[in-house]
Amino acid sequence: MARLAQTAGLTDVQEEIISTVRTFVDKEIIPHATALEHADAYPQDIVDGMKEMGLFGLTIPEEYGGLGESLLTYALVVEQIARGWMSVSGVINTHFIVAYMLMHHGTPEQKQKYLPQMALGETRGAFSMSEPDLGSDVAAIKTRAKADGDDYVIDGAKMWLTNGGSSNLVALLVKTDLGNPKPHQNLTTFLVEKPSGFGEVAPGLTIPGKIDKMGYKGVDTTEAVFDGFRIAGSQILGGEAGKGFSHMMDGVEVGRVNVAARACGISIRAFELAVEYAQQRTTFGKPIAEHQAIAFKLAEMGTKVEAAHHMMVNAARLKDSGDRNDVVAGMAKYLASEYCAEVTQESFRIHGGYGYSKEYEIERLMREAPFLLIGEGTSEIQKTIISRGLLKEYRSR
Repeated sequence: MARLAQTAGLTDVQEEIISTVRTFVDKEIIPHATALEHADAYPQDIVDGMKEMGLFGLTIPEEYGGLGESLLTYALVVEQIARGWMSVSGVINTHFIVAYMLMHHGTPEQKQKYLPQMALGETRGAFSMSEPDLGSDVAAIKTRAKADGDDYVIDGAKMWLTNGGSSNLVALLVKTDLGNPKPHQNLTTFLVEKPSGFGEVAPGLTIPGKIDKMGYKGVDTTEAVFDGFRIAGSQILGGEAGKGFSHMMDGVEVGRVNVAARACGISIRAFELAVEYAQQRTTFGKPIAEHQAIAFKLAEMGTKVEAAHHMMVNAARLKDSGDRNDVVAGMAKYLASEYCAEVTQESFRIHGGYGYSKEYEIERLMREAPFLLIGEGTSEIQKTIISRGLLKEYRSR
């Protein structure tokens, strides 16, 4: 067992789950990730394997057919999967967020309708908040849902949907005309059912082709265009309009723990590759790991891996406790993503010229790590959240 990124106080069940996932990653993901990533191919066999292990229902309560595990277990699973290939963790991330939102905010009917199929991986969730012109100003959403009898008609465009093509249930944040004085109080989350695929997948709903990205390949990232899309009012999450902002922010906190876990996974893999290479590569008659310049790099990398892991674990445990964790989740996401970029670059430098070759795994990690600096809110947004929380807590008297 590796010394770094260990988690104290886990149950036997948690230990078994993490061990099983780690073995799956070593055997089924790492050997195939580079070829799949270079081909930008959807990892269907890997996804089928995760379904067989029950990972799509990891956090869904047992009464709905899931495993009923904690957010901490989920985060540790994500860490292991991202260690193998971050794109695979992307397949389950938005699914978990939508399941979490349903568990905590859905009506009894919505929970019964969707959670059992989500636990099986038959219904797959996507999370849609961003828009082409939106940036980080969520309250400025332009996509609108206008009431029409018992239905609503949705018009607008959404951006950066992870699993936009492969999902068949989308948690969609839109503006509703409620007349509330604060913009965020007019936002509503709809549960949009759709077939998987691309093109006009339903009347008034088009999912254009995959967005071509620098990294984060394999998983489909798309736009979604709504043009007169009709949806029943019963598809409002929780059954009440105007609650969408709080629903989404609750989901985003889960997402930020997820991004921190992904960053930890990539950092662990980058360190593993570096420490192995440094012991195999020789210069001036000895392994480069014995040169102080490289040994110090490894020491710094290992320390950053350890620090990020413990902050991520702390954020997950705090969310599990039911306490507010926006500041801690923001800290974990900020630190883990920044350290991930640094650790990955140091691993790249240790590999020297070979790190620039597509034959070496570190080349892929170098293209994946930057995504974590912007996913689920940029580092600057995290600093805003953290500073506001700290100033509120430490208000001058």
